[in-house]
Amino acid sequence: MSALSPPLANHLLVALPSLADSLFARSVALICQHDDDGAMGVVVNQASDYTLGDVFEQMEIDCDNADLRAVPVLNGGPVHTGRGFVIHDDASAWDSSLAVADGLFLTTSRDILEAMARGQGPRNALVTLGCAGWGAGQLEQELGEDSWLTVPADAALLFATPLDERWQLAAARIGVDLFRLAGYSGHA
Repeated sequence: MSALSPPLANHLLVALPSLADSLFARSVALICQHDDDGAMGVVVNQASDYTLGDVFEQMEIDCDNADLRAVPVLNGGPVHTGRGFVIHDDASAWDSSLAVADGLFLTTSRDILEAMARGQGPRNALVTLGCAGWGAGQLEQELGEDSWLTVPADAALLFATPLDERWQLAAARIGVDLFRLAGYSGHA
């Protein structure tokens, strides 16, 4: 990373009203990895048409907990849409995990879903289908085009804030009211 663009892992990208890409309109994405090769993250505020029960059924994982089965699965982004990504706070040794930050992890292996179905999974978890990816320099370019705000990630926002409030509340963490911003930007 250059001196002008520190790594953004463990930050939230908050889509500004000027963001032209309709896939990411009003989205909040947790950046899980960011280096000279690009960035990877998951959108954390857009429900999919699926529930955790649908995922368990598809993967042939038994789960008797009706509340857990009803939990919505999120649209994590347009990349690898058939793959599950679990954002959580459990440092257990899952088969395939990435430490996003101290106390925040991304896991893509089946064992975490099996543990969740048995009631032995992370205390806090978000399950997404798909992720978002940016090639080398792409995210930095989008930031320069005023497409995103960057906000330090926060467990309360990720795990305790209702989905429909995350976009506005993430921006409010740094004093921005997204409803007062114009849907376009310019440079003087």
